[in-house]
Amino acid sequence: MKAIVVKGDKQNPVLVWESVPDVEYGPEEVLVNVQATAVNRADLLQARGGYNPPVGASEILGLEMAGIIATVGEDVAGWQVGDRVCALLPGGGYAEQVAVPAGMLLKLPKEWTFAMGTAVPEVWYTAYVNLFLEGELSAGETVLIHAGASGVGTAAIQLANAAEATVFITAGSDEKLLACRKLGAELAINYKQEDFLEKVLVATQDQGVDLILDPVGGGYLDRNVKALKRFGRLVNIGQLGGSHGEMNMGLLLGKRLRIVGSTLRSRPPAEKVKITEQFQTGYWPLLRSGELKPIIDTAFPIEQAQKAHEYVAQNKNIGKVILTVGEQ
Repeated sequence: MKAIVVKGDKQNPVLVWESVPDVEYGPEEVLVNVQATAVNRADLLQARGGYNPPVGASEILGLEMAGIIATVGEDVAGWQVGDRVCALLPGGGYAEQVAVPAGMLLKLPKEWTFAMGTAVPEVWYTAYVNLFLEGELSAGETVLIHAGASGVGTAAIQLANAAEATVFITAGSDEKLLACRKLGAELAINYKQEDFLEKVLVATQDQGVDLILDPVGGGYLDRNVKALKRFGRLVNIGQLGGSHGEMNMGLLLGKRLRIVGSTLRSRPPAEKVKITEQFQTGYWPLLRSGELKPIIDTAFPIEQAQKAHEYVAQNKNIGKVILTVGEQ
């Protein structure tokens, strides 16, 4: 089969579509012919040597995919060759085929394209886990979502709205702010032109927000802590703004805040299966009905993965950037 192979060096990785050994699958897995995958920040980090896959996972990039089941393992029930599916992956999506545990599969609605399917698992699961399982967001609360126009951000806005929470976001352009407002953000802050802390405190009459979902980290830490109300929660899911930050410990203690560090990729397979089951019961029906929708910015052929990575690195996207595999 063919897959994306990372060449070059850590400063200048080169993504090449070339032949690699065929993937093997186990008795509880299915082999899927990949029709689409997607670009995530983790892929950019891995290509630069900064984010190794979990032990035993494929070293090929790609944390989600949509495709058609080609072969079913002998212990798999409920799935058959020809089923259209999507799934979260620990790696291996940038390829013609991938092995997937049956418990990780979601069946694509007939009217959905493969691009729509692959735009769901990584970012929607990330938003779901960190808003509700880690952040314990509930109806009537207010959440601040940094990078609101990202894949995770556009999913989180919709999920928080569906949970009857009030949504504030930050983003870096007027186009992105407008897109987030259309998805349901009540307050949209241009972090390049405005101080998000000041805007949040004004909007909440100096009370602050209940929850912050933050992929930035670094220099945002102190302002995040100041932007939280008593008993607030900060869930950090990335370090786009750096890995070190300072904060007022007195506020952390006095307001009885909680700071949670969270990743999805490194969780054990059994936990990911459970997350898939919970999401399938709770929010997958709303996506299937069209009440919620995956947001797709653009699609590149898999052979242009390098160009797609550069596009995401330049923060041009609103929602997901898709890679199509083979003829569509």
